[in-house]
Amino acid sequence: MEFLRPATWDEALAAKAEYPTALPIAGGTDVMVELNFDVHRPSAILDLNRVTELTEWTNDGSVVRLGASVPYARIISELSGPLPGLALAAHTVGSPQIRNRGGVGGNLGAASPAGDSHPALLAAGRDVHVEAASVRGTRLIPIDEFYVGVKRNCLEADELIRAVHVPVADGPQQFSKIGTRNAMVIAVCAFGFALHPKNGTVGTGIGSAAPTPRRAVEAEEYLQGVLAERGLWESGELLGTEVVQRFGELVKAAASPIDDVRGTADYRRHALAVMARRTLTWCWNDYGKQIRSAA
Repeated sequence: MEFLRPATWDEALAAKAEYPTALPIAGGTDVMVELNFDVHRPSAILDLNRVTELTEWTNDGSVVRLGASVPYARIISELSGPLPGLALAAHTVGSPQIRNRGGVGGNLGAASPAGDSHPALLAAGRDVHVEAASVRGTRLIPIDEFYVGVKRNCLEADELIRAVHVPVADGPQQFSKIGTRNAMVIAVCAFGFALHPKNGTVGTGIGSAAPTPRRAVEAEEYLQGVLAERGLWESGELLGTEVVQRFGELVKAAASPIDDVRGTADYRRHALAVMARRTLTWCWNDYGKQIRSAA
């Protein structure tokens, strides 16, 4: 097995071009497990830990450009304001040791349906983009187009994830996860939700309940219609039980889970409906308080 250790981003891209089957590693929280259990034996390992720019983030006031290797612990401590949904998801990742090592780039690269960052990124809006690069150039991939199958993404063989671009939150966001225990657990299912009052939209993200992370599109469209028709964006008045219940049912219908060792398909559907109702209620209550405070 070849071990490649570039010192700069350009060196990393050149190495990936020369060894397109090389497996990138930064935090190693997924890769090392597969190596230790001999699940995956790549021909080459591409160690990105010396590429310091991957651990940097910037915020221009409207978009956060989050380096692929910014660890979850720093997302929690430094970005809970502009990226509240992602910060909440980061809180649920593994143990403190894993949160100090793992980053969103690795989660995206693995593309596991159970990855904790995916529901939060999907809910953050359709302007979320994955910045992928190769010696051929750089492209921004819409988050909706990134996941193409079970543990499969749309990256070309010579591409590496450099960063993810996430709009700064303009409304409340939430994340909910159910596991077989309270910590250090792979999600049985997860749900991300966000209100985007500036453009009158809402965002959803379903995790560990379909072949890929996905949105609950019909649920989003239903809720957006209710909020617009009833003038609730302006008033912040209560949604009502019927609206909350219907939203949960539409989220449940958007999933296509399976039975596995962590939970049954029926349980995942039920849990998603509950999480959808709760996260919507939490976010809307916070939004109502903001409206009343501004008035």
